[in-house]
Amino acid sequence: MTPLSPRPDDPTHATLQVIGERLAAHYGPLHWWPAETAFEVVVGAVLAQNTAWTNVELAIANLKATGVLGPAALAALPEPELAELIRPSGTYRVKATRLKALLGWLGLDWQRRLAGDLDVARVGLLAVPGVGPETADAILLYAAGYPTFVIDAYTRRILGRIGVRPAVDTYEGWRGLFMQAVPPDIRGYNEYHAGLVHLAKDHCRVKPACSGCPLRSLCITGGGSGRLPARASL
Repeated sequence: MTPLSPRPDDPTHATLQVIGERLAAHYGPLHWWPAETAFEVVVGAVLAQNTAWTNVELAIANLKATGVLGPAALAALPEPELAELIRPSGTYRVKATRLKALLGWLGLDWQRRLAGDLDVARVGLLAVPGVGPETADAILLYAAGYPTFVIDAYTRRILGRIGVRPAVDTYEGWRGLFMQAVPPDIRGYNEYHAGLVHLAKDHCRVKPACSGCPLRSLCITGGGSGRLPARASL
């Protein structure tokens, strides 16, 4: 991750830097998102809405097994058939409708549709029914290669327990907090978000398992001070 030079009067930015450094040191390169192709990321971002990743993997496996995990094949597939294939992901009829809407907007040359300016591509995605900001940012970061930070429930949980929150507790408030503090770097955003996902699964669960957590000394919930050490270090 690109090093920051946080202002001395900006403890939130400094804390976010240390969190990123500790996650990187603890986990190493994570190469997130788990997908074989960029288009698989696009589909997975919709299927991942409100479900566990293991369920998404089952749905993706169904699409691969039937040979329809591609823009043209999915566009030609009747929506009821698509719904049955992605049934393991939960709310499968809703997600089939959302996928069809997204694919209709993207078109067959979907990468070209997302090329160009980040803000323009993001506004376009957010106008698609069923595509919220988390889904849009996941597609833009992991499939299209834009430097945009993905905010999910894991991020809010971890940072909330540490005591770091944006002035406005909205998705855009959280995203702005990270994008002001962390340099716009695609790989850096990728690894930082992946580290948060892994930490939430390993330690910062609904019922936290704090032993061995690399952020414990920073975390109020984990018994830490909630303050940075005198020297922001690993």
